[in-house]
Amino acid sequence: MCLAIPMQIQAVNGLIARCEARGAYREVSLFLLQDNPPRVGDFVKVSLGNAIETVSETDALLAWDMFDEILAILGD
Repeated sequence: MCLAIPMQIQAVNGLIARCEARGAYREVSLFLLQDNPPRVGDFVKVSLGNAIETVSETDALLAWDMFDEILAILGD
């Protein structure tokens, strides 16, 4: 099972995007989304260094709320 983390695109250079989530930055491949490439400001689900799907800001925030709840239950 894989876990995809929602991140917001900060910059795009070809098929590489600089993405941010909660102060963490990653270089992410956009190769899998090249038929409909996301743009700066879009949110994407990131798994194993690859953007696998574009998501709405609402869905990204809901996912982070869920992650916060899980961490609270586990004791952070």
